[in-house]
Amino acid sequence: MKSKKSIIEAGINTLQMESQAILGLVKHVNDDFAAIVERIIAGKGRVIITGIGKSAIIAQKIAATFNSTGTPASYMHGSDAVHGDLGMIQENDIIICISKSGNTPEIKVLAPLLKQSGNLLIGMVGQVESELGRLSDLILNTTVDKEACPNNLAPTTSTTAQLAMGDALAVSLLQARDFNAADFARFHPGGTLGKRLFLKVSEIAERNLKPYISADSSVKDVIIAISKNRLGAVVVTSGDQILGVITDGDIRRMLENYPSLNGITAKDIMNRSPKTVDKDVLASAAFEIIRKFNITQLLVTDADKYFGIVHLHDLLQEGLI
Repeated sequence: MKSKKSIIEAGINTLQMESQAILGLVKHVNDDFAAIVERIIAGKGRVIITGIGKSAIIAQKIAATFNSTGTPASYMHGSDAVHGDLGMIQENDIIICISKSGNTPEIKVLAPLLKQSGNLLIGMVGQVESELGRLSDLILNTTVDKEACPNNLAPTTSTTAQLAMGDALAVSLLQARDFNAADFARFHPGGTLGKRLFLKVSEIAERNLKPYISADSSVKDVIIAISKNRLGAVVVTSGDQILGVITDGDIRRMLENYPSLNGITAKDIMNRSPKTVDKDVLASAAFEIIRKFNITQLLVTDADKYFGIVHLHDLLQEGLI
């Protein structure tokens, strides 16, 4: 068993080598790189991304990133390609084949088959003079000096370089498409970003009770109403109009300020200027109001009529905080 010091050193050395390898790719973001972005943007088909071994895993991740950032892509395992999956390649598709050496027996079989379809072939390769490099129409150069593996065998630095180059390509493509946060949310409607951009306060308020009392309600009725709805507040209304709100904090302040509770009604202790938000406002915007005014509940209105209540805990449960 190695010492703790040597274990830490190995981890640090790996990260340093891989970070240096990524920085070494900067010089390869060149005219070919720009041409690849332009061809993909102009293309009418998908980007088919393939590879063998660890490069296949990287290909799968890049395809997923492309799809989530506005570039239609499909992953094709290199081994499956020669056993029927070549049939997924359509006339207008662009192919990216990933390989460190570009000269493995599997790649030497696969590359000519990819080329014969007549599709644009992009080689993401660490040896540009390889068979894959020779057959490729355009090159994404991911050359690295050595693997972080002390035996220079296990794909480590090379796959990191491939992954980073794929991210560089994906980001360049999304910027070229003017792909924004709203576009991203359309592909991630179940994620936090999707909720931030689409979830409205009405959708939350509708799940809650809609507690209300009249201005002449007794303190006992106020306390019962607050306890029942579990929102920590009750709205004082006249018909559909909001007159004020009473929170559990108002109840505590009442007990401090009034020596006797006889004759006290809701209108005596309510906050007459509660914070409100229209039902069509985004939940994320509602949270900003709650945070700005350091409150727990926010009243929701529909054309100035009482619609419901949104509680800070509701926003927490939605993952907006």
